Amino acid sequence: MPDSPYKLLALYYDQLFEPLRRPMGRARRQILGDILKRTTAACDLACGTGTTAVELARLGIRMFALDASPAMCRLARRKARASGVRVRVLRGDMRSFRLPEAVDLVTCEFDALNHVPRRSDLNRVARAVARALKPGGYFFFDVNHRRGFEKVWTGTWWHELPGVVLVMHGGYDRRRRKGWSNAEWFVQKGKSWRRSSERIEEVAWTATEIRQSLRRVGFRSIQSWDEAPFVPEWKIPPGFRTVYLAQKAR
Repeated sequence: MPDSPYKLLALYYDQLFEPLRRPMGRARRQILGDILKRTTAACDLACGTGTTAVELARLGIRMFALDASPAMCRLARRKARASGVRVRVLRGDMRSFRLPEAVDLVTCEFDALNHVPRRSDLNRVARAVARALKPGGYFFFDVNHRRGFEKVWTGTWWHELPGVVLVMHGGYDRRRRKGWSNAEWFVQKGKSWRRSSERIEEVAWTATEIRQSLRRVGFRSIQSWDEAPFVPEWKIPPGFRTVYLAQKAR
């Protein structure tokens, strides 16, 4: 997984996008409530700045956090230290990662699974997650779908902080079945402003592709929820985004 598209994003991620994490937090609490009570060890894939890993560590769960971006890993370690919890942050690729020990739960939130570069990578991620889980362990994740890319990513978004302006414009490539977003950064340096560009792409998965990949590597119970009910205040139609919970065979 390349680091380059996430350098500036890592620095300003919490300030710009933390409100968008709230639906995932609600879904996690509702869906994983009883499971978390039985979880002793877990891993958050594509952990970003470490928010989820820290929240789960506060519950007394022994946490691993993995991300491909060195910048994200540094921020996750810093957040864990500042929060006074222990999180072992690992730099790695969600398609091939290995943990020091098997865990009860793997999370992969905020459409991180859409970020793999090739469609064949879904099978690799599923295989790596299954390897990391104990028998009967759970994989909790969410994904964006084609409808969301077509309706949401095609807009232009402006985010502004003191000394930082981010303009995002995207779309959906039907031939490649990928959503894309060009991020234009304007960062103030003294009296001048520096412009940088980053491109973010996400693969659009179907429910069939996801379920087939999970079953192929030994997941038997696969449940799903549309995300819209978790964010009624956003008034988004169903079909944009789905939350999954899959259990590995015992």
